[in-house]
Amino acid sequence: MLAYAKTDIGKVRETNEDSYICVPPLFAVADGMGGHVAGEIASRLASDTLKKCVASREEAPPSATLLEEAILEANSLIFRLAQEKSECAGMGTTITAVYIHGSKIFWGHVGDSRLYLLRGNQLQQITEDHSLVGALVRSGSITKEESLVHPQRNILTRAVGTDEQIKVDTGEIDWVDGDSLLICTDGLTTLVRDEEILSILSAGGGASCLEMLLAAANAAGGYDNITAVLIRPGEG
Repeated sequence: MLAYAKTDIGKVRETNEDSYICVPPLFAVADGMGGHVAGEIASRLASDTLKKCVASREEAPPSATLLEEAILEANSLIFRLAQEKSECAGMGTTITAVYIHGSKIFWGHVGDSRLYLLRGNQLQQITEDHSLVGALVRSGSITKEESLVHPQRNILTRAVGTDEQIKVDTGEIDWVDGDSLLICTDGLTTLVRDEEILSILSAGGGASCLEMLLAAANAAGGYDNITAVLIRPGEG
């Protein structure tokens, strides 16, 4: 497989509170929140903890449980730091992580960053948005189109580090020849619709695809930091 990652501060924010991991077989994006530098600290802590936990358990059989345990450990660290340091109060982060082992894709997820699977000409969102508008869409109260302009679209219902206990969504996918994976923060998905993401990814390429995705988000306003990791078949 081939893997590519890119992050951009966007056009509005003064700091980049996103972080990412692109170290095969581990991939992730994290979108921090909390004001000042707290969001940056939270996302970096989540990414660093994930890398350390996975590395320390290399002898364990690969599974989604490995990601879940790592994210729970990150939650404990971030929550404790937020309680101990006033400048970090209220900080938290999303995280969407993938571990690929042979033909298996294991994933763990908290927040509204996303994991997409591109298979053939179909783009499927694998993760569920832990956000107010995500819940409203799932209940049928608003449409997906309405969620993109909803005034409360940035409100998360679940994040790493904001509560002492959290639930981590996990899953497993079979890797099929030709599949691609996209992991991205909401700085991309709130501004670039799935149809445009599909069109860009379907054009092929790796680094050029990421450039086009981030450029599309910035062209649409670039209101947030934008981060994406793209995993392509090895022959592409």
